[in-house]
Amino acid sequence: MEDRRQLVLDTWMFRHACKKFDASRSVPDEDFAVILEAGRLSPSSFGFEPWQFLVLENRMLWEKLHPVCWGAQNCFDGASRFVVLLARKKADMVHDSDYIRHIMEGVQKLPSDIQEQRKSKYENFLKNDFTLLKSDRAVFDWACKQCYIALANMLTAAALMGIDSCPVEGFVRQDAERVLAGEGLLDISHFGVAVMAGFGYRAAEPRPKTRQSAESVVQWC
Repeated sequence: MEDRRQLVLDTWMFRHACKKFDASRSVPDEDFAVILEAGRLSPSSFGFEPWQFLVLENRMLWEKLHPVCWGAQNCFDGASRFVVLLARKKADMVHDSDYIRHIMEGVQKLPSDIQEQRKSKYENFLKNDFTLLKSDRAVFDWACKQCYIALANMLTAAALMGIDSCPVEGFVRQDAERVLAGEGLLDISHFGVAVMAGFGYRAAEPRPKTRQSAESVVQWC
């Protein structure tokens, strides 16, 4: 048990937002498959998986995104893999959408009576508990939050295998979506860009990790 605890801590001490990747090293397909699987298996509210992962392998596409993704330029200049996490929009996330019906019926395999119960509970959650239906952006932002759960698990899975990563929020969303839509990779009526991430190997050791103390961020009640 002590070894497991130390493994967890060592993994988090290893992980950092890599600012300079070694362009000569590639993440093996088998390892990258595990990273993607960590994202796919991540938890989501109601188990509705409001995400899609775009693995951008075409380097010409990296070049097109380069001017509008200022926070990703270090990834484009040396990372081995690059992923764009898309979040579903209101059209898919309302309680009576085709997508929600597909998840409950085709993925979760719920009986019809249970589907109706969950749909009613989900509708109440959207309207009253979290009051998300006041705007399209509110629903999209809620879906984005869940994409960050998948992102975090992908980053941690990478670190466990000694692979570096860099989460990216530094992009002009509208312009990035325009590029992806122009390539036929994004249907803007159903998806928007939530966050991005590059994966590879560090070119040099990072500076020591800095964080607030446990006493500053943990409150015991």
